[in-house]
Amino acid sequence: MKIGFFDSGIGGVTVLYEAVKLLPGADFIYYADTKNVPYGPKAKEEVFNYIAMAMEFLVSHEVDAIVIACNTATSIAIERIRSKYAIPIIGMEPAVKPALENVRGTDRSVLVTGTQLTLKEEKLHNLIARLESGNVVELLPLPGLVQFAERLEFNSEAVTAYLKEQFARFDLENCDTIVLGCTHFPYFKDTIKELVPAHISIIDGSIGTAKNLKRIMEQRGFDLAGKKTITFYNSGVEADCQEQAKFDKLFARLRMLDEKMKP
Repeated sequence: MKIGFFDSGIGGVTVLYEAVKLLPGADFIYYADTKNVPYGPKAKEEVFNYIAMAMEFLVSHEVDAIVIACNTATSIAIERIRSKYAIPIIGMEPAVKPALENVRGTDRSVLVTGTQLTLKEEKLHNLIARLESGNVVELLPLPGLVQFAERLEFNSEAVTAYLKEQFARFDLENCDTIVLGCTHFPYFKDTIKELVPAHISIIDGSIGTAKNLKRIMEQRGFDLAGKKTITFYNSGVEADCQEQAKFDKLFARLRMLDEKMKP
């Protein structure tokens, strides 16, 4: 079983990390479009063309499924991509529904963070409207976190100052949940946790997406047992030893966050 993962950069590693734990027998191909990251500020059709090239690359490697581990890419391309390929195409969306389950009253709010493209796309606004939650959901673009993450800068003074400035625009005392609506953002869970009131839950869609992937592969009869391999590509070029070390550091950070963020 071979599964392709795609993101504009390193954000999708947060989803890959969860998938590796649930699918120990899979071979994984991870395509990071580092040549064109970040996607958030770019025009929609330009981003779609990058996504289409990545899909062609992954399909050419005979993957059995593809995870678009990028909220921005999912929001603008998932339907068009699914119509082109017969294999399962699994996307991401901000975890608005589970976040709303944590809302404790009509005067409470949920803060959904993401890239500019994700937060302005019709897909997200339709989801909010469908859940009849428009009165309690607030949106906060955090494009700076994508750039910090791509530099592996997670706990610096600059990151803290950026988040403080952005969060200052909201009354977080009345907020019950912060949704990390970009796969780059979970790297900053510990920093965010330190800056917001203790009662706030911080959630993202990584675990849910990995569970959905496992469910789909089981339904299709794939054997989940075996020995896994992970191959990383940067915009179609296989990662060298130095770049591989970067991805190893990301897995190490996610393991550390697992331990640090335990209740």
